Amino acid sequence: MGDAGMQPTVSTSENLSPQDSLFSMTDVFLISLITGLFTYWFFFRKKKEEVPELPKIQPVTSPERDSSFIEKMKKTGRNIVVFYGSQTGTAEEFANRLSKDAHRYGLRGMAADPEEYDLSDLSRLSEIDKSLAVFCMATYGEGDPTDNAQDFYDWLQETDADLSGLRFAVFGLGNKTYEHFNAMGKYVDKRLQELGAQRIFELGLGDDDGNLEEDFITWREQFWPAVCEHFGVEATGEESSIRQYELVVHTDMNMSKVYTGEMGRLKSYENQKPPFDAKNPFLASVTMNRKLNEGGERHLMHLELDISDSKIRYESGDHVAVYPANDSSLVNQIGEILHTDLDTIMSLNNLDEESNKKHPFPCPTSYRTALTYYLDITNPPRTNVLYELAQYATDTGEQEQLRKMASSAAEGKALYLSWVVEARRNILAILQDMPSLQPPIDHLCELLPRLQARYYSIASSSKVHPNAIHICAVTVEYETKTGRLNKGVATNWLKNMVPDENRSKSLVPMYVRKSQFRLPFKPSTPVIMIGPGTGIAPFIGFIQERAWLKQQGKDVGETVLYYGCRHEHEDYLYREELARFHQDGLLTQLNVAFSRDQAEKVYVQHLLRKNKENVWKLVNEGNAHIYVCGDARNMARDVQNTFYEIVAEFGNMSQPQAVDYVKKLMTKGRYSLDVWS
Repeated sequence: MGDAGMQPTVSTSENLSPQDSLFSMTDVFLISLITGLFTYWFFFRKKKEEVPELPKIQPVTSPERDSSFIEKMKKTGRNIVVFYGSQTGTAEEFANRLSKDAHRYGLRGMAADPEEYDLSDLSRLSEIDKSLAVFCMATYGEGDPTDNAQDFYDWLQETDADLSGLRFAVFGLGNKTYEHFNAMGKYVDKRLQELGAQRIFELGLGDDDGNLEEDFITWREQFWPAVCEHFGVEATGEESSIRQYELVVHTDMNMSKVYTGEMGRLKSYENQKPPFDAKNPFLASVTMNRKLNEGGERHLMHLELDISDSKIRYESGDHVAVYPANDSSLVNQIGEILHTDLDTIMSLNNLDEESNKKHPFPCPTSYRTALTYYLDITNPPRTNVLYELAQYATDTGEQEQLRKMASSAAEGKALYLSWVVEARRNILAILQDMPSLQPPIDHLCELLPRLQARYYSIASSSKVHPNAIHICAVTVEYETKTGRLNKGVATNWLKNMVPDENRSKSLVPMYVRKSQFRLPFKPSTPVIMIGPGTGIAPFIGFIQERAWLKQQGKDVGETVLYYGCRHEHEDYLYREELARFHQDGLLTQLNVAFSRDQAEKVYVQHLLRKNKENVWKLVNEGNAHIYVCGDARNMARDVQNTFYEIVAEFGNMSQPQAVDYVKKLMTKGRYSLDVWS
């Protein structure tokens, strides 16, 4: 049995002699020994080589706390930090002005983007002597924080931090035509106090529907005396012009290193890389640009942007942000008045080397590029710009007028309101009307605010148009009190975007901003859409999507539209498309108000009243979702008041109860607004 068990081994080596077998085993042993020694040597050698490299790796494991504004303030000797929640740049501008003010009182300030710092460090601000946190907070949309303040808002909601050592003040930027006026400013002010922080000056509430600049100046002129009293300091003297940036002219610059309009990364327009956002917009080709209205003085247009290969995704109700360019004739006129070679390549470098903001706009670049793509040259300049410019007026009368308009005196405020704001004088008009005013163009570029993206409600559904985004817009054009013709920057720029074969001249820098303006989760839920004028834009997307869902076999609820325009045969937008949707039963009701086709004006709210019983049935029994898009100042308010009336009448409620009912619809997401003023 034992022999039998060895048979396979014997048979495989039956041709070998005993000497041969012994040699093979020795050979195997030697080879194993050599292999083991080599392996040991190899790993031993590897370890010895890696030892000197360890110190190089160590710094990566313990990086400096770049997100700590406290460490930065200590390092740079600052004691006032001004955080800004800004969507259009105004709050950031106010924050910069307040931080610059601080030097007048022997203090040092810095403006800070809350998105770049860890705001939980607010509890440590008391480590710095005479420290103060100021918050310039804009409210966006329906009481929401701005994009850059979202994380701060979330932190405030969740934290139970002890902020008892924090001294603070808040200035809010809002618009009274909106339902939730200055909601963000009010919330930050209230929440900081709840967490134990000490308010050293009352909450400021700026109203952009009135005169936001005057609101800010009025608050600011009372804020600083309160700071002085609290810290026991005094103003060191008169306001003085302090440059924040220094000019560097490049005479021999490699043009491949010069910005030509990019928002972030150099050459990002030549070498496009997703994801696309505010700092990295996608260059979309305009594939269609057609006039929507049949007559009248206005120009209403429908544009289609090609987003193929961009990986951009959007939902019906989202907004598309567009970066426009200023009119080249305005840019050229500024260059001529200031006797400047606009093609000079330059950089404006921050004199504060510790600042996160190295330049006011992408540099190096040319003056022409800066004035075309980066700077706002069409809006009336704010008072701080006038104050800084005054020193360059050689005529004493013009200099005094500029200083007076920049002052906090009642007479100066009234003059600024009438001569600049109401007359809609932009920087070019001011230079033209004050011939002795000759500021250096680099200082002017430092003072002018950034040109902001313009937002449009997307007029398409990604279910139907996955590779395109549609825009519906009206060109802005009006005559000012001085007889000048002012044109809207973006709409007139878009108007001239004519599709061409190579598409090189019709590229639009854009990105998508998500919205809360959403169709109901269940397609069977009825929807009531109210959108006169270009307010119809998101509803074109909504109707397209509901039609697509129906084609997919889904049970789609009633789709009701209330639309309004001036004249049936003049500015009835998307007339053919809406008629086709209605005829096919995809649009259950098409109610159109032509406001000026009869002696008595008829608006969408009148049609709502006319159909009030049906409206109430849809809302009360059908749990319909209500959507309002368009003008916030009049239309949205009038429509909301109409719903109060309908609810009070058919719900047998008092006026306060009806108001509460509609407010609850808003809270539940059943009454949504996408409005502008």
